[in-house]
Amino acid sequence: MLIEQYISLSGIDVTQVPDQFYRQIDTYQQALANEKEASTDQLKWQYQVPELGEGGSCSLFDQLAAQPYDLEPILGGKTELTTALLARVTAIVDFYQKNSGSQWFGVYQKRINPQGETVLVKLAYYGAASRAEFPLTPEFAAMSNNSTVGLSGKARIINDVGVYLSAGGEYYTCDPKVQSEACLPLFAEDRRLVGIIDSEAFAKNVFVEKELSLLLSVAVKLGAILS
Repeated sequence: MLIEQYISLSGIDVTQVPDQFYRQIDTYQQALANEKEASTDQLKWQYQVPELGEGGSCSLFDQLAAQPYDLEPILGGKTELTTALLARVTAIVDFYQKNSGSQWFGVYQKRINPQGETVLVKLAYYGAASRAEFPLTPEFAAMSNNSTVGLSGKARIINDVGVYLSAGGEYYTCDPKVQSEACLPLFAEDRRLVGIIDSEAFAKNVFVEKELSLLLSVAVKLGAILS
């Protein structure tokens, strides 16, 4: 998908970007085209998740569940295809971490879990432990940017969480240190919404200019991978 198509679909406002914005995107896209798959020993098929609070919210900060989340059931097992998928996604997460100023980043794919529910499942990430699945329901979207973007296909970029909350915005707080968040949809070539990415930073006004160009480049690449 061309970057211009992605921007149009996701509703991101780029009317005030600097002159070098698209040149920076070209640079990132060229680098991403040369990224190799992560090695099998880098892949995380299981990861820790927090205890969920009332209503399934992630309110129990720094309290981890006894059992890690296992990706195998929702991915249909550890097959050649699912291993390759996880290897490609993990490589992009590593690329993002090396180039980004954010403290947390996750890639979620739209899938049906073993309970028959359509969710966003976290395939790979870096940063603190966080929930594995986000329900794709209007009820959960009322408090979650991830679910909102996963349902609407429209990006949500918050460069001051405090101001956003004061204005009555819905927000799913797992780490009180987060001051900026960018949640972007992922599209296949046929424009199907196949997942989202979520990036969080401990400073305000992070997701602008260079950081935004990195996010857009990664979003287009991941959309193709998750198709």
